Amino acid sequence: MGQHFKDLIAWRKAMDLVEEIYRLTNSFPPQENYRLVDQLRRAAVSVPSNIAEGQARYTKKDFRHFLRTAKGSVAEIETQILIAQRLGYIKQDSCERCIASIREVGRILAGLISSLEVDEAD
Repeated sequence: MGQHFKDLIAWRKAMDLVEEIYRLTNSFPPQENYRLVDQLRRAAVSVPSNIAEGQARYTKKDFRHFLRTAKGSVAEIETQILIAQRLGYIKQDSCERCIASIREVGRILAGLISSLEVDEAD
């Protein structure tokens, strides 16, 4: 656990996702600013934040817990992006690109969680 959170690919990809979500939500209707936009941005910010906090903990068990929380936020973001697309706030191509980024972060988190479980079994 000697690695700094900034060195983790999961954290870097999650930071990229935050930027993508912020850019995407800039075009949402003003009435969504304190609803869907706020929820999406909070969920997006929570992903790299939980990765960083978990990595700073002293045990792999704690790290795994925070990674699982981050993975839950990834699912939340995907759901909210699909809602936004259904409401016509996001075009299909933008939605697909964003979903691809979301799923990439999810896969990386799943791999990291899995590697920590394997490590602990050794």
